[in-house]
Amino acid sequence: MTNMFRGTLLAALGVVLAATLSIAAPAAKPKEEKLEPPTAKQFASSANNLKQIGLAIHNFASANQDAPPTNVYGKDKKALLSWRVQLLPYLEEEELYKKFKLDEPWDSEHNKKLIDKLPKIYAPIRVKAEKGLTFYQGFMDTKGVILTERFGIGNIPDGTSNTFAVAESGKPVIWTKPSDIEFDGKNMPVLGGMFDGKFHALLYDGSVNRYRKGLRADLLAKLIDPADGLVVDTIEEDYDK
Repeated sequence: MTNMFRGTLLAALGVVLAATLSIAAPAAKPKEEKLEPPTAKQFASSANNLKQIGLAIHNFASANQDAPPTNVYGKDKKALLSWRVQLLPYLEEEELYKKFKLDEPWDSEHNKKLIDKLPKIYAPIRVKAEKGLTFYQGFMDTKGVILTERFGIGNIPDGTSNTFAVAESGKPVIWTKPSDIEFDGKNMPVLGGMFDGKFHALLYDGSVNRYRKGLRADLLAKLIDPADGLVVDTIEEDYDK
């Protein structure tokens, strides 16, 4: 084998090997952007959003025999759209509400075009998320039913000041999708996706509190469950000041 031929062969093998390695090598993961610590303004903005949502919930209830907003259901009793859609007329978003086909699911050909029309009041604060996602969620059972759906606001067994209505979830969902924070009574959900574990929650009396990261599991369960009959023993250390 001549030196010239040997050199050509080795060069060709090098190209093939390089191409093989480039295909086999995993793509480098993009670095996660480090967020600055939450600001007082960001905290205040989210708390205000929840206060406005709370006011809308009570106005909805006043117009609907004390019933809180629920998911929109089809004739087969399957949830089609989120309670967040139901609430739109009470958040000065009636024109957007009218664009929805309430007898179609959130991901129908028509309704999915409205996902990008996320109202500012539901929009994420501080963190980046894909279009149409929200951290503001209620609490549902393992079958997807809102926990307070069977109660009027005035007759929530544990009382409106002891029951969460909406909180900042750990993970966002599509705002029109009938999906919320699942609670099975045993496993505690992850909250605080916008503020590194700290989270705001709206109670059914309209008040909004900010809780510390790692809130006591027993206290969290009491605040989520609207009918456990247990005393909510909140202490000062449970709040994030």
